Amino acid sequence: MTASTPTILALDFDGVICNGLIEYFQVSWQTYCQVWSPAHQTPPDDLASKFYRLRPVIETGWEMPILIKALVEGISEEKILQDWEAISQKILQEDNLDSTELSSQLDKMRDNWITGDLTGWLSLHRFYPGVGEKIKATTVSTPLYIISTKEARFVRLLLEQQGVALNRENIFGKEVKRPKYEILRELIQDAGTSPEIWFVEDRLKTLQLVKQQPGLEDVKLFLADWGYNTTSEKVTAQNDPRIQLLSLSQFAKDFSEWI
Repeated sequence: MTASTPTILALDFDGVICNGLIEYFQVSWQTYCQVWSPAHQTPPDDLASKFYRLRPVIETGWEMPILIKALVEGISEEKILQDWEAISQKILQEDNLDSTELSSQLDKMRDNWITGDLTGWLSLHRFYPGVGEKIKATTVSTPLYIISTKEARFVRLLLEQQGVALNRENIFGKEVKRPKYEILRELIQDAGTSPEIWFVEDRLKTLQLVKQQPGLEDVKLFLADWGYNTTSEKVTAQNDPRIQLLSLSQFAKDFSEWI
């Protein structure tokens, strides 16, 4: 291996491998209806497009129905982009909600959908062009791990649909209940040497957290510019010497083209 090739490749799932915006909105709307019982069960015409634009503020699943609630209440997109954490916490407190319970409701909604209509659920997801092929080619010679805030069982279903075979121990989902930087540190420790880890993520804040962690100084960090991030976040990444802005066309190419 050379410095232009990873010995371990770690990938986020949502926004890097898979585009699930349509499913996110639909399951979030269903969960919102279950929690808040709106008078109309059909979402407003412009709600989905607003949700798609604001997807970059979401870190974990419980926030998605909260985002629907914020938009229905008329909170502006600009305010949500600027102050999402405070807005989401305020809605939780005012409506006496628990994020863990809300997350469980969302996952149960998904499980029921999968049980009743697996084909329909799978059809709402799109793998980004070239990503599946790149993953298959990489696993032949390089250990590959997925580190996601999505439940691992959902990740496995979607990978299997694309013919991507990964061992269960190579997929870290929400259920591990550890920050992504801790999982990266564990991968280094388990390698027993000094691995060349490359980590691709579409959430800038996650990469910035990794930067702050001792022991992870040598991990190469990539922001997937095709994922759920904003123009300003892309600019920030471009100006950060530690973070490499990666395009989808680069991702599909040889690793030597990434740097």
